[in-house]
Amino acid sequence: MFLRSVLTLACAAGVLVAAGLPAAAAEPALKCLIVDGQNNHNWQETTPIMKKILEETGLFTVDVATSPDKKGDMSTFKPDFAKYNVVLLNYTGDAWPDETNKAFVEYVKNGGGVVVVHAASNAFPEWPEFNEITGVGGWGGRNEKSGPYVYWQDGKTVRDTSPGRGGAHGPQYPIQIVVRAPDHPVTKGLPEKFMHSTEEFYHSLRGPAKNLTILATALAEKEKKGTGRDEPVLMTIDYGKGRVFHNVLGHAGTQMKSVAFIVTLQRGTEWAATGKVTQKAPDDFPTADEPKRRE
Repeated sequence: MFLRSVLTLACAAGVLVAAGLPAAAAEPALKCLIVDGQNNHNWQETTPIMKKILEETGLFTVDVATSPDKKGDMSTFKPDFAKYNVVLLNYTGDAWPDETNKAFVEYVKNGGGVVVVHAASNAFPEWPEFNEITGVGGWGGRNEKSGPYVYWQDGKTVRDTSPGRGGAHGPQYPIQIVVRAPDHPVTKGLPEKFMHSTEEFYHSLRGPAKNLTILATALAEKEKKGTGRDEPVLMTIDYGKGRVFHNVLGHAGTQMKSVAFIVTLQRGTEWAATGKVTQKAPDDFPTADEPKRRE
């Protein structure tokens, strides 16, 4: 009976192909949850863009959990993180309920993937476990008590305990991204240097920085109110059994049209969910001198 059913299905698929009709596509294997609802950036614009970016890979189905408005009743905000392979944070705002915090930490400890995008690195400065999960962050009163500055110098990661505030950026300008971990699944196969379009480039981030690996950096130009250092733009953090991909790029919709952002978000999210990357670098990937966009 089982063999007959298999043969019947195979014959049906063959009829579809012979008739010029596509066989039914397999459902995407990975489930992603985007968390938004509060942010000092335009999450109403960026969440749908990131949802589309991930779904167009064919790897993900994407749901969205939107919090109550600022100063709303957060007691009702209880996403079921455990249903998902990866959670993408597009959130900076009011504290979550203790129950939600605990569920999120347990989710990551037990192997859940996390993706941190741009302003989400600024969230929850008073939540120790969250700051260990995200590695580094900015603003919100962060200073030397929050942990070291993290940057790249002389071929290695530097953890600088100098006093000072955490988090800064200058005017928007195009940045050249330099891969520092070419053998990591997220960056393997990408060129050593590639351009990203005009960006609100975060620098001077600081935090616990435990189990943090810098994948790629960009120069925070002094002429653009930067540090003059190679600051991290793509990072990974290990937390328990969980994998975290931290991407400081993606200020708004226009930055998310950059192929550098699109491809690194797709690859980083797959890695956070599975520990590997099956996607190849696309033909329109940017060069060391020229950013590329998808309109």
